[in-house]
Amino acid sequence: MTSTVELIDFKERLSDATARFLSRQHRLFIGGEWVQPASGATRDVIDPATGAKISTMADGGTADIDAAVKAAREAFEHGEWRRMSTNERAKILWKIGSLIDEHAEELAQLEVLDEGSAYNVVKNFYVRLSADHFRYYSGWATKIGGSTVPVNMPGEWHAYTVREPIGVVGQIIPWNVPLLMAAWKLAPALAAGCTVVLKPAEDTPLTALRIAEICREAGLPPGVLNVVTGDGKAGAALVEHPDVDKVAFTGSTATGKAIVRAAADNLKRVTLELGGKSPVFVFPDADLERAIPGVAEAVLLNSGQACTAGSRLYIHEDVYDRVVAGVAEYAESLKLGHGLDPATHLGPLISERQLSRVKGILQAGLDEGAKVYSGGGQPSGPGYFLRPTVLTNVKPGMTVYREEIFGPVISAMKMSSDDLDALVSEANNTVYGLAASVWTKDLSLAHKLAARIRAGVVWVNNHNQTDAALPFGGYKQSGWGREMGFSGIEAYTELKSVGVYLG
Repeated sequence: MTSTVELIDFKERLSDATARFLSRQHRLFIGGEWVQPASGATRDVIDPATGAKISTMADGGTADIDAAVKAAREAFEHGEWRRMSTNERAKILWKIGSLIDEHAEELAQLEVLDEGSAYNVVKNFYVRLSADHFRYYSGWATKIGGSTVPVNMPGEWHAYTVREPIGVVGQIIPWNVPLLMAAWKLAPALAAGCTVVLKPAEDTPLTALRIAEICREAGLPPGVLNVVTGDGKAGAALVEHPDVDKVAFTGSTATGKAIVRAAADNLKRVTLELGGKSPVFVFPDADLERAIPGVAEAVLLNSGQACTAGSRLYIHEDVYDRVVAGVAEYAESLKLGHGLDPATHLGPLISERQLSRVKGILQAGLDEGAKVYSGGGQPSGPGYFLRPTVLTNVKPGMTVYREEIFGPVISAMKMSSDDLDALVSEANNTVYGLAASVWTKDLSLAHKLAARIRAGVVWVNNHNQTDAALPFGGYKQSGWGREMGFSGIEAYTELKSVGVYLG
């Protein structure tokens, strides 16, 4: 891996649609219309691979959040969305998925410029899954039902349950994988009949704005989806708004705790998908030809900016040296560069702020005794790049062991598989509980570990794969509730019991 990042001139690679979208003066999407923010303020949108301005967004604030919530409330109480036939609602959701596929190149380019990941990963993974989520939940729109319930109350009764949309939902998504994060939240909420105010991260507003256009084109009625771009002040206003019935948030655990405190004022419903510090176990019988690149990508996907990143890598002592060397070799082979360069494997971190944070955690680990096996350091050139880093000599209690790094840093540790209790204790030695993976051909061992690891998802011989049908969320301080599958519908509905006395 070179010590200098060489960047292409990405402008010559942009589609006409992408170039036109970037050139616009972006506004807020409220009540089905594009409107200027009340303050008239704007923010620059920065390409993290170059540090250069690529577009301008509206800087929404409290007044804009209030307008968006009012539009969402009007659409929920008096609009057609909640009362629309479930077949029609399903058709619109399916159409959104089809339009995402139709505009996949443009969406992928916008996401790369906004967030930094390699184009092929974005187009073939993030964009494809985003479309899949809308198609999956289009099927649920016609299947949200209740049940009849036999009861033992005196007299004759007809008792049943119904699921109803929870109301106006405030959704706050992070800067990592923003298009897919928007799809994760929007699709089930819309399928359930809710109306939404979406607040994307200030670093990555572009695909959220483009999705608003796609939803309108697909036939989503005015006010059902509203998008307010801006910083944390807009997010706080959304969380604190008294007319928001539910908040769904993906981001840091610290911000999640602040949201819980703010939501307590009117007891609005809250779901949280927060941080992680995922353990990865490699046993000596694992298929190392697959496991070595697999455990490397468990962290290096999206330059380590994933809540499920498998940053605690436990390797059995019998294969420790081979796996560490293999992971380091794989990491060193990756080309850093602009995501629109076909040769790029690994993009930048999202911002100078995040780069500084990751470098600080890495340095703290080194000061505490961790050793750099390979990588480390910031290559010369523009952008917010960090060379993928493999650390050894990592011990429990070190900063790099405890804290979510959110960067391309792997902590490799030696283990023995003789004591299953010790492995389980090590896996669960964290305040988080989002994900884990086990690499072995011994399925009995894999099932035993999966049963005892306190995490919302455990992969066997894989990492970071998700599906719209499979519930996703975390234990402990990794969050509240689950997204995807029927759990996603449950998160956006209230269950009502009806008892009819017949005499």
